[in-house]
Amino acid sequence: MKIAITAQEPSLDSLIDPRFGRAPWLMIYDPTDNSWHSIDNSKGLNAAHGAGIQAAQKVVDQQVTAIITGAIGPKAYRSLKAANVQIFHGAKGSVAQALEAYQTGDLAEADEDDATGGI
Repeated sequence: MKIAITAQEPSLDSLIDPRFGRAPWLMIYDPTDNSWHSIDNSKGLNAAHGAGIQAAQKVVDQQVTAIITGAIGPKAYRSLKAANVQIFHGAKGSVAQALEAYQTGDLAEADEDDATGGI
């Protein structure tokens, strides 16, 4: 069960990026060996269209089963749900803090009517 977290920099100390598709980095955590790696998502940052769907494909390609972000658009939401990826929104603080909030159950799973996380 890999977890993706949107980030402003490729670091655990980086702040969460509140946008899914336009986040410059996706941090991927693998709890089976407690490892991290980052994926450059900077093309989505400047994309005119389709940033959320492109980021969703990157997440699915990494076999991620849950994503943590601030907010997610409707097209990315539907793409991730079709791939059985859980979406947790409303995350704040650093990447490490967001993972801790997820692990302690402090993040809400998004539903289609509330995928923006209040942002």
